[in-house]
Amino acid sequence: MKRDIIIEANGEKLAGWYYGGEEPAPLILMSHGFSALMAMGLDDYADRFAQAGFAVLVYDHRNYGASSGWPRNETDPWQQVEDMRAVISYARNLDGVDPARIGLWGTSYSGGHALTVSALDDRVKCVVSQVPLVSGQRTFDTWVPEKSRARFMARLAADRDARARGEPPAVTPAALPGSETAEWAEAVDKDGAYANEITLRSLDLLRCYEPISFVERIAPTPLLMIVADQDTQTPVAWQRQAFERAGEPKKLVALQGRHYDPYTLLLDESRRAALDWFREHLQ
Repeated sequence: MKRDIIIEANGEKLAGWYYGGEEPAPLILMSHGFSALMAMGLDDYADRFAQAGFAVLVYDHRNYGASSGWPRNETDPWQQVEDMRAVISYARNLDGVDPARIGLWGTSYSGGHALTVSALDDRVKCVVSQVPLVSGQRTFDTWVPEKSRARFMARLAADRDARARGEPPAVTPAALPGSETAEWAEAVDKDGAYANEITLRSLDLLRCYEPISFVERIAPTPLLMIVADQDTQTPVAWQRQAFERAGEPKKLVALQGRHYDPYTLLLDESRRAALDWFREHLQ
């Protein structure tokens, strides 16, 4: 049964969904990417995982959706990592959860969190990282072309100074018109809740986050990485590099598509791969 929940995490209230019964079951903990909301397709995964006998907890990051937090629509990766660990603690105290069998499922930006948290937190017993961000600096360099990077860095510095003066945070679109991200957001934002906005500082914070530096510490926790062979948002070549650095047990599933296709055109394939991994190592 699915029900709405509120999770107290590091001073904020995170909105979530919980799927579970009365008998203790292994739990899959899920969250979305850079600026996305849980309502943007995560129920397609969570429903299937719950039908297979898992308890499932899905939540929105602080500053997004129905979760509390300010500045709105600001993505702080290290704060999200700490929140994920707080949500693990919350989940382990639920009556319908076996605290010894906690699995992480993360995608895109939270795919990087799944790598980082599973390396840092031994309470995680299985991890699925889908089209993950593995290098914030390299991704930033991909998103911000070299010819305009100096001007953009000046904007970041000006925003820091302005915030110190008490001015509101500068914001920028999360998905530019006509982009692959905008195409996906329009397709999955069924309730019109997506703000399509991030603070400028979110991109500065992105530069400070390198999940690839943690992958060697994940083992012996079983790792499944699901990649898309045409991914240019979080480039697939870097994901493969991260996978090569990880220890056993591990598995790489390569799907034929772009970054967002695992949520839509390749949903059946991505969902089946994750479910098989959780069944093998968690259930």
